[in-house]
Amino acid sequence: MARLRLPVLLILVALVTVTPFVVMVLVAFAPPGGQTLPGAFDLTRATWRNFSDVLGSADIMRWALNSLIYSVVSVVLILLFSSMAGYAFAKKRFPGREVLFWSFLATLMVPFQATLIPYYILVSELGGVDTYWGMIVPTLANSQAVFLMRQFIHQLPDELFEAAKIDGASEWRIYTTVVLPLIRPVLATLGVFVFLWHWNDFLWPLVIGQSADMRTLTVGLATLEGENVAVNQIMAGATITVVPCLLVFGLLQRYLTDSIATTGLKT
Repeated sequence: MARLRLPVLLILVALVTVTPFVVMVLVAFAPPGGQTLPGAFDLTRATWRNFSDVLGSADIMRWALNSLIYSVVSVVLILLFSSMAGYAFAKKRFPGREVLFWSFLATLMVPFQATLIPYYILVSELGGVDTYWGMIVPTLANSQAVFLMRQFIHQLPDELFEAAKIDGASEWRIYTTVVLPLIRPVLATLGVFVFLWHWNDFLWPLVIGQSADMRTLTVGLATLEGENVAVNQIMAGATITVVPCLLVFGLLQRYLTDSIATTGLKT
């Protein structure tokens, strides 16, 4: 019985986690007209009608494009900036390095809601309301990403960088040919997390994207609840939003497991 406690606990946690997702999918495939549980359990009446109605909406496709731009561009820029900063904090020596790093890391203790108004005022004064750059730029200074990169790069042998310098490699050459190839697992892991954070982000896109054309999928689906849209179509749209997340995780799963397996090991 003692050996079964942990598996049983894990099964219960898995059921609690998966149940809302299963209910969402069942309601999404239920016949149109607002049918929910328990009628959604009748799989003989399952239909693709809700998905076709949602995908046929021009607004949904626009919202999906906005979410894709917001997520992909943020992933690329955050990985670039955080890997550069992590390399500098881990392997470079300059005055005030530790103070600057820990001051930057201290921003993790400040909730985003506390900085929401200053962010909005600053972006608004710069003319970034209802723009892609106004949505993306404030999220690029990611303390967690810099910390993760710094810790991973810190484990790399100093001899690699010294040999590159002896060969006459520039800092940019060292970064592109030595650092980036060695941190591919952590780049993929961080890329998955950053993509999920931005794809599911709600508060900042809601504040900065004030027009219907600048809504993301999460914000757009939330607005449908007040427009007398059937719950089946809303659940179909929510199911569609999960698909890109599953694709990204599936494509980068190998790198994710490699990163977890090598965490804490000396190279």
